[in-house]
Amino acid sequence: MVDKLNPRRVANTLAIVAGVVYAVCAILVAIFPTGTVNVFGNLFHGIDISKIARVPTLGGTIIGLIEIFILGWIIGWFFAIVYNKLK
Repeated sequence: MVDKLNPRRVANTLAIVAGVVYAVCAILVAIFPTGTVNVFGNLFHGIDISKIARVPTLGGTIIGLIEIFILGWIIGWFFAIVYNKLK
């Protein structure tokens, strides 16, 4: 019995998860801008990202959400294809 991943299902799942994570991040930046920048500074090993951080716009956030959804879908699809080939 060979377990194969459904590429479309994996792609949809990753796109949705990436979109939700992006939306939550955008909300946190809007509510707690300094705290969010500090948290991401810690994630990037202490790099001072406050120097490059900017105030997000609604339009930029929507475009970013669309981009992350598309990238998530492509990466999820590709992951499932490679996984199935390696099985």
